[in-house]
Amino acid sequence: MAQLTVKQYDSLEDAIARGTRLSVWRRGTEYLIVPLRLLIIDRRECIDARHPSTGSHLTLWIDEIDAIEEVR
Repeated sequence: MAQLTVKQYDSLEDAIARGTRLSVWRRGTEYLIVPLRLLIIDRRECIDARHPSTGSHLTLWIDEIDAIEEVR
């Protein structure tokens, strides 16, 4: 997936603003994350996030994401 849809960006922005979780699929693996901010690093967009249970830091590149959805 090269870009997120408008609905997916809205879900991402809402999760960042509210501190809620997202489910992100990348290369067949599901990541449950709490997104902290959206960044551009070296002309690539990424999600700066943490794992909800362990608090481990994660950086997920938007152009590598297969799917994204809200966890309610």
